[in-house]
Amino acid sequence: MARWEPNTPVRLVHAAVDLFTEQGYDATTVTEIAERAGVTKMTFFRHFPDKREVLFAAGQEIHSRILADAIAAAPDSAAPLEAVAAAIEALSATFSDDRREFSARLQALIAAQDELRERSASKHLGLVAATGAALEKRGVPELAAGLAAELGLRAFDRGFAQWADPANHQPLAELTGRALDEIRAATATLG
Repeated sequence: MARWEPNTPVRLVHAAVDLFTEQGYDATTVTEIAERAGVTKMTFFRHFPDKREVLFAAGQEIHSRILADAIAAAPDSAAPLEAVAAAIEALSATFSDDRREFSARLQALIAAQDELRERSASKHLGLVAATGAALEKRGVPELAAGLAAELGLRAFDRGFAQWADPANHQPLAELTGRALDEIRAATATLG
């Protein structure tokens, strides 16, 4: 086994997705993931606390930062949902078409496993919290910030699910923008 190779976390994620797809989530061990990635079990644990987190940990941190930075960069005149729209557009821009097939595989794994669905929901809540906190830093009241954040992340999740569908060929930013427009229209009907 090599002592050091670049992109260890990325290799671990890809190895985990491959193994989870081939033999199932429950049947796959951390040792197998590490071996497939060409590292030791100890190296795995330097990057991730457990096999579930290999699919979520790095992405949650990076995505939270992208959302918060985009909200901070939005014009002072931007309404909360406008700032959130800019944030989900910035996040969407990080998903290139070459990640679509991998994302589809990841979505299928998450859908098939209770533990992964639970962690995915937790990630969603973490991203909502990060987005809401960024809005609050702009002076948006807590309740409005939380609602705008939840609507924005719901739009992102909806657009992402459509984008990851192998039959889809539309850009993620277009799909998330459309989803946010649909959510805005739906909220207008609530009375």
